Amino acid sequence: MNRRTFVASTAAAALLAFGGGAVWYRAGRPVIAPLSTDGDRLVRPHSPVIGPVDAPVTLVEFFDPSCEACRAFHPILGQILSRYPEDLRLVLRYTPLHEGSDEVVRILEAARRQDMFEAVLDRLFERQPEWAIHGAPDIAKAWEIAGTAGIDMARARLDAVSPEVSAVLEGDVADLEAVGIQKTPTFFVNGKEPAQFGPQPLYEAIAAAVERTRTDS
Repeated sequence: MNRRTFVASTAAAALLAFGGGAVWYRAGRPVIAPLSTDGDRLVRPHSPVIGPVDAPVTLVEFFDPSCEACRAFHPILGQILSRYPEDLRLVLRYTPLHEGSDEVVRILEAARRQDMFEAVLDRLFERQPEWAIHGAPDIAKAWEIAGTAGIDMARARLDAVSPEVSAVLEGDVADLEAVGIQKTPTFFVNGKEPAQFGPQPLYEAIAAAVERTRTDS
């Protein structure tokens, strides 16, 4: 499916495919994802993960906070996580392909250091049209929106330019280039990319992976 077409049709597709409200799954602060034993580039020690850290199924999302399709998928991922609260973890990888997205990644990482990652991510996606202007992103507006989530702005601005945040950003950029990520969102379910793009193929891939782990256990 073309990602532009997907953005236009996602709201209806989400309701048809999953039903219920678009409520983002919350399980406290995102924890740190352990590096996989084979040292692959999909999961890194610095990666935020939502859901049980030891869940048998890992969904990796390479996302760009400026990406319209990523915004559209955001509530869908919340619905899927709610369906599998014990079986699924979401690992988030920064993919700053749009102009200015690297600065917004810094905002998200600064928010994470205040246990406000999800709240700020929600606000930035909710109000994405206000700041993610293609070719002329309004980073000052993105900061303003992040502030409405209740973060300590003075501390966040210092954290955003810290060497630790720079290392996270540089590490994810290196990995996305090594893996060959060229568009967002890109998903991997237990290390494999679904054969087709869209909410239903993604859900089916996750459901199949969950079923396999339950059968094997």
